[in-house]
Amino acid sequence: MVRRDSEMLKGFNAEWDRTGPFIHQKDSPSLVHGQGGVKFQNWAKTYGCSPELYFQPTTVEELKEILDLARQRSKKVKVVGGGHSPSDIACTDDFMIHMGRMNKILKVDKEKKQVTVEAGILLSDLNVALSKDGLALPILGAVSDVAAAGVIGTGTHNTGIRHGIFATQVVALTLLTASGEILECSESVNSELLQAARVHLGCLGVILTVTFQCVTEFYLQETTFPSTLKEVLENLDSHLKKSEYFRFLWFPHSENVSVIYQDHTNKPPSSSTSWFWDYAIGYYLLELLLWISTFLPCLLPWINRFFFWLLFTGKVENVNLSHKIFNYECRFKQHVQDWAIPIEKTREALLELKGILESNPKVVAHYPVEVRFTRGDDILLSPCFQRDSCYMNIIMYRPYGKDVPRLDYWLAYEGIMKKCGGRPHWAKAHTCTRRDFEKMYPEFPKFCAIREKLDPRGMFLNAYLEKVFY
Repeated sequence: MVRRDSEMLKGFNAEWDRTGPFIHQKDSPSLVHGQGGVKFQNWAKTYGCSPELYFQPTTVEELKEILDLARQRSKKVKVVGGGHSPSDIACTDDFMIHMGRMNKILKVDKEKKQVTVEAGILLSDLNVALSKDGLALPILGAVSDVAAAGVIGTGTHNTGIRHGIFATQVVALTLLTASGEILECSESVNSELLQAARVHLGCLGVILTVTFQCVTEFYLQETTFPSTLKEVLENLDSHLKKSEYFRFLWFPHSENVSVIYQDHTNKPPSSSTSWFWDYAIGYYLLELLLWISTFLPCLLPWINRFFFWLLFTGKVENVNLSHKIFNYECRFKQHVQDWAIPIEKTREALLELKGILESNPKVVAHYPVEVRFTRGDDILLSPCFQRDSCYMNIIMYRPYGKDVPRLDYWLAYEGIMKKCGGRPHWAKAHTCTRRDFEKMYPEFPKFCAIREKLDPRGMFLNAYLEKVFY
């Protein structure tokens, strides 16, 4: 039977139809169990699918048997981890492999400060384990209920102009190809493949293990204070130099900005969190008002200004272990877009978006627009390939699960991003096609050639990836 283990499936939404059949490869010496009747949904419940068979392997041999079965039946295969991607990048109607049972820490090298893990480990579990050895990852995304292979494969990032996207911490990995071959990748072995596989999109094969470069465990002080969009844009270079992990939140339909500095500290842990302000006001009241605004959209500018006044007009400080500061709770189900533009385009893009909202009162936007900064790299399909970048993340919440009209806002934003030379976050929904990516990525043909060599039949493609590559 397929185990319904709540810890293993943390952050992953799947429902079982108990009448669905178990399928296995009859001639195999060890049975490969596939569950029918599974309904997959991503965390935000904005995308879902019903794979023909759903697998939870525990060994590499089982993975090989699943790929053998897929080849025999001419089926596509999609590998999933935490299910957090706010797009259909994880969806398939054929075979789905959930890696939650391949979640072990294989090796901790304290001298090199490196850790090798199985691909299905959640970063939330890895963070705790590293802490016991006095280690930490130098940067994390906002969410850690995500699997190691998935978080690198989609180009997940945070902020800090001295730091790259999360995948830049990968020093080695192993990959199971469509043919059943296992390839080791590092700076000294298959280095060109490593350059592609750090952001693999799930289309090169099944990532088996990942080795991350760590650092000594550290504490961060987070300082949040109010400002204005004009001040932040005029003094952007100064903010980037003042704080190692600098980002800011702009409240659309206003000049209001919340600046967030995160920096190394030796101070003891401290917290200014409050259930009343963080949940009663910042979640429950906000969700109610956002729901009311679906009937009266003219309320949204007032809501954005009101909540800035309620929650963001004072200076707030928190100190904790790095992963507890990097991560924050995503309370609302949501639709999001997140593009990386050249850092020098930050001012132009934000002011144009602000101008569109001011000149089109019927186009409304939830707060915040989150603005983050990341160092350039040499990963073939990294949105930060060969340039320091500004990420602009826009959001529309789904109060009580209700979708809010967003098409005009989305299209205006995408138009600005394309005009500014932007590249979309791979995990998030966008309208781009191969023609767009050929213009955005100088090494796109090289990645395509690697993919076609490793997976000539397209076993690891789905509808999302076919738009990327065809």
